[in-house]
Amino acid sequence: MSELSRFAASLDFPLDPFQVEACRAVEAGKGVLVAAPTGAGKTVVGEFAVALALARGQKAFYTTPIKALSNQKYAELVRRHGSANVGLLTGDSSINGDAPVVVMTTEVLRNMTYAGSSTLTGLAFVVMDEVHYLADRFRGAVWEEVIIHLMPSVQLISLSATVSNAEEFGDWLETVRGNHEVIVSEHRPVPLWQHMQVGHRMFDLFADSTAAPRLDGAIPRLNPHLTEAIRSAEERGYAAVAAQRGARGRGGDPDRRRRPGPAVSRAASGQATRTDIIRELDRQALLPAITFIFSRVGCEAAVGQLLGSGIRLITEEQGERNRRLVEERAAGIADEDLGVLGYWDFVEGLSRGFAAHHAGMLPTFREIVEELFTQGAVRAVFATETLALGINMPARTVVLEKLVKFNGESHVDLSPAEYTQLTGRAGRRGIDIEGHALVLWRRGLDPVHVAGLASTRTFPLRSSFRPSYNMAVNLVAQVGRSRAAEVLQTSFAQFQADRSVVGMVREGKERQEAMDGYAEAMHCHLGDFREYAALRHRLSALEKDGAKARSAARRAEAAVSLESLRLGDIIRLTAGRRAGLAVVVEPSRTYRGATTLPSVLTEDRQVRRLALSDVTGPVVTLGSMPVPKHFNAKSPKSRRDLATTLRIKAPARPRETAAEAPVSAGGDDARIAELRRQIKAHPCHACPEREVHARWSDRWWRLKKETSGLQRQVEARTNTVARTFQRICGLLTEIGYLGPDGESLTADGERLRRLYSDRDLLAAECLRHGVWKQLDKSELAACVSMLIHEPRFDGAQVTPRQPTANVEDAGAAMLRIWSDLADREERAGLPATPAPDAGLAWSVHRWASGQRLEVVLKDQDLAAGDFVRRCKQIVDLLGQIANAADEPHLRRTAKSAVDAVLRGVVAADRLD
Repeated sequence: MSELSRFAASLDFPLDPFQVEACRAVEAGKGVLVAAPTGAGKTVVGEFAVALALARGQKAFYTTPIKALSNQKYAELVRRHGSANVGLLTGDSSINGDAPVVVMTTEVLRNMTYAGSSTLTGLAFVVMDEVHYLADRFRGAVWEEVIIHLMPSVQLISLSATVSNAEEFGDWLETVRGNHEVIVSEHRPVPLWQHMQVGHRMFDLFADSTAAPRLDGAIPRLNPHLTEAIRSAEERGYAAVAAQRGARGRGGDPDRRRRPGPAVSRAASGQATRTDIIRELDRQALLPAITFIFSRVGCEAAVGQLLGSGIRLITEEQGERNRRLVEERAAGIADEDLGVLGYWDFVEGLSRGFAAHHAGMLPTFREIVEELFTQGAVRAVFATETLALGINMPARTVVLEKLVKFNGESHVDLSPAEYTQLTGRAGRRGIDIEGHALVLWRRGLDPVHVAGLASTRTFPLRSSFRPSYNMAVNLVAQVGRSRAAEVLQTSFAQFQADRSVVGMVREGKERQEAMDGYAEAMHCHLGDFREYAALRHRLSALEKDGAKARSAARRAEAAVSLESLRLGDIIRLTAGRRAGLAVVVEPSRTYRGATTLPSVLTEDRQVRRLALSDVTGPVVTLGSMPVPKHFNAKSPKSRRDLATTLRIKAPARPRETAAEAPVSAGGDDARIAELRRQIKAHPCHACPEREVHARWSDRWWRLKKETSGLQRQVEARTNTVARTFQRICGLLTEIGYLGPDGESLTADGERLRRLYSDRDLLAAECLRHGVWKQLDKSELAACVSMLIHEPRFDGAQVTPRQPTANVEDAGAAMLRIWSDLADREERAGLPATPAPDAGLAWSVHRWASGQRLEVVLKDQDLAAGDFVRRCKQIVDLLGQIANAADEPHLRRTAKSAVDAVLRGVVAADRLD
């Protein structure tokens, strides 16, 4: 009996064809890439590799992108194979690390490969769950590093969501690993129905409710009842807006913005509340449901709304069991911290069958929600998109409140891949006969857009790989600089770049053939027309440069005149929609090296920041007028009064502006005259078919420009990864981490090998310069937080206060080191290392000093879950510093800092 037969017999469901095909390949000694929809059961293939390793007395590693998924998979494998056979290694948990089967985050395996860990001995299988995560721009490179550096004898089992270029990814795996098979399944075991909710009614999205996404991207016909309902809701909304405007006109504020507020929009369209939606889903037997909100505040608000409504989704007996579970899991958390963590609303919501799930929550709380939801003891979860990554929390229904999310920099539309990832949660295999995706309609949302998201099946996997400083020193230490460059050339990033170059080269050849044809067509019997055309192009370029210079001079003069305006100056805007009189209400300011242009009040009572596009040349002051000291730009009355004064004070006839001074082209004038003389003297100038030849010449020059640009792209994409690596090695040689020959590591380079943070080189530089030697454990934790913390949102930069003078001095030294490093990186053409950020230093110092969580987070715009996650990252980096530091005192301080930070709620979710 084969191992696959034994494995299949142990399951309580039959294997699908793609699972059988993949498992057979694994049993035959091949690596596999399995790409299948969420919920299709691709993890079964990874579980078979684990069973095969145990049956053969070999080792298997199961890697995941996040700790929560590692914990979940660890628990599943322990239930199947026993705790003696399964271990767990994450950033903060180490359980039975020498077991034959170990679950770990991908970063842990990457670090093992660089360190040459003895744990790798006897390794036969590595399962890479959610391998499509290598497209992540922040952490994706780790997956490629592992794939490239794993021993050739290791079988790789890669599990991916459905991507349209699985074959390309499989070809790369075959290239770097050899003996690989690609198994792709488009089949969803549980069909997914698409719906939209308009007001209080749910409609099928498509006329044929069973319509499946099509590979050609064509959109199935929309449900006519849905489009009619949306049309009616839009009309009601417009009518409500008109009524609102009419009310304003009859006595409301005439300066109020002409747009309806959210309350008007909801009332106009009859939009259902979150409680209404959950109640309706419950009535239609469509729970459990996950509602994706994309806002932590929104998730917590949803729980508050359901609590306020008195809704209950589970029995009181189940609710009491949920309450006892939470109390048991939270027993290790200090009573005084529970209020800060939102414990009381959390436990009350769970006792009624609903909860939030987002990264700002305490990890222990998130894991409780995941466990209870999987058991069916929680019926509604309000989540951010972090839940969609890997964690096994399928539902009968997925609700999307919006199709826009904040990506850390701006609000962007969901991509088809993200839509599929989120809605793929709907439909539990073996439980549901169908899953349901529900999008809530809001004014302005086109159902065609929703249909496009639901129908698209083009999700290409793009590499985000780039060499890092730590990667560079580890590669040089292991294989030498020359060999390391060759190894990096095998990355998926370079593989994709090389494939695109093939098409570019082919296109370049085609363009060259076309250019040869154009050259033949512009042939002139009187002389070399290409030479003549070159003279004409040079003349045209010089004339354009002269026009640009004159335009730039005018813009510079305009900028100077605007920056010199003073408070109360009256000017006339000569361009744009706001052309007319204006008065300066806020002069130009210079802050941190950047200059802002003045703000003005226009005749039509609008306050706006000026731009160069508002004027056609230098601005002349027409006069001046007093501006109230406490002028409030947000007050309609203040704007109206000042605009009235502006019209009174402004002169009847504005003074004429000075005539525009011509911008001298200097030597260009002489060159232009000489080119015109040469053109007239050229034999081709007298050709009767000159302009016919010129038209072919223009096509030749245009194609030549495009071909040159294409060639530059080819050169830029060839050996890109290796060139970046060589620049990194050049910088590391310059500052002493590699020897003078650039082929060997110095003592500083050996230290850098043990530092894996995003600011790895900055951390190494701080160690080298002894920045942290005089700090105590709390101060060191605070300083290390500066290498971890990144603010969630851009906004006004406020210099945070520092807990002690030592931390302030060390922070200033870290900033100086970073500034020098950033200058070096700019000269080397490398991406800049993020600057140290002290925004978390005060809180971390308080925590490491033993303060309560309530005190630590007081006056901080920081969720408890974020603080805990940052502390775990700080603990990880402190451990690396303890391992890398040369000074015994600093090593002891770093170890003490680990203990000081890893306490209370920070340590609460560590597995025993």
